[in-house]
Amino acid sequence: MRELRSFGHFAMGVTQGSVEMFSAFESDGPMWTGQGPRVEVQAVRFKESFAEPPAVHVSLGMWDVDRHANQRADIRAVNITQEGFELQFRTWADTRVARVRADWIAIGPLRHEDDWDAH
Repeated sequence: MRELRSFGHFAMGVTQGSVEMFSAFESDGPMWTGQGPRVEVQAVRFKESFAEPPAVHVSLGMWDVDRHANQRADIRAVNITQEGFELQFRTWADTRVARVRADWIAIGPLRHEDDWDAH
């Protein structure tokens, strides 16, 4: 269980997006064949930086998976900074994934022109 995050006096900003993580079935990529690395990472950059690393929520917007195998997936936001984060999708064992699209939303504090910055 995670703690409640407080962002202080800052104005709050919300941004969202959608990223096609991969399409592996046309090229017989590792996610589809089950051979090789089973992790895909995509960098996401925010159009405007946050004042602190935001809270990021990630979900599967679309996934195309083989029905003849178990369906296993782990998707998350990692390496979250004020400027962006990495989307990480992982599967394992006999799961065969053809395509994945990830949807995300980031919520966090924004700087204001009147904020004093000691840097």
